[in-house]
Amino acid sequence: MGDWTNATPTSTTAGILRPEELAQRTTLERYAAGPGLQRWVENYWVLGWDLPPGTAHASQVLPHPACTLSVERGNPRPETQGQPVVLTGVVTRRFDVALTGQAWVLGVKFRPGGLASLTGQSARPWRDAVLPARAAVPDRVIDRLEQVGPDLAGKECVALAEDALASLVAPDHPNDDRYDRLLTVLDDMLTDRSIVQVTQLEDRHALSSRGLQRLFHHYVGVGPKWVLARYRMHDAVSALDGGWTGSLTDLAHAHGWYDQAHFIRDFTALVGVPPSQYRSRRV
Repeated sequence: MGDWTNATPTSTTAGILRPEELAQRTTLERYAAGPGLQRWVENYWVLGWDLPPGTAHASQVLPHPACTLSVERGNPRPETQGQPVVLTGVVTRRFDVALTGQAWVLGVKFRPGGLASLTGQSARPWRDAVLPARAAVPDRVIDRLEQVGPDLAGKECVALAEDALASLVAPDHPNDDRYDRLLTVLDDMLTDRSIVQVTQLEDRHALSSRGLQRLFHHYVGVGPKWVLARYRMHDAVSALDGGWTGSLTDLAHAHGWYDQAHFIRDFTALVGVPPSQYRSRRV
């Protein structure tokens, strides 16, 4: 087994639209996964907010190609059937949540494919799904996660979550070579920005088109072309949030789009406004 400390280096705010606005209305803490779970878990986060009555904040995220387990206290979502531990699969569209009142969330962000590898299940049925986590995760894990809440410090909550998830990693847990291969492909996507076509990955990793598709659909829940496009869109949005001053044509070319028109169509379809409007914050 390799050292997965930085296997998928996506532990950033990439994907959060207008992160500075979210920071003004919430508190957010991130924690690294412990060494026993780094192969599957990317990080933990604790988000809390307490908004005055009658006010709301529209949180908008372009999610990563990863599943999340969350413990949610306050503002229950109808899909969760009142259960506090929630599984959110890979979301292929912009993910919008209205933050109101007072609430608290502990999130476990898995590496792409991590939850599927830990549970031995396919991630494909979880795509675009929000459901009670008991539908996919053993009760012993859920029972432990239900012990966390805002009355505990963030580090205590993370320690409890680590203990709960560690029960899935038995001493005789089989080495999942296919998952290791997936992580290697993902690492290339994230560290080599010159990769803008799936065929480049097929050639580099000696995988057929069908083989690569099956690998991604089982572990991640979506195909490799979608994942690559989402990472490049994260890069483009992060550049705009960081104060990009160049032309949109240069931005498009820098992140794999061959023409500005195609980039604008993709950006608008996902983010909801054209990149020029997003940059000027006129929404």
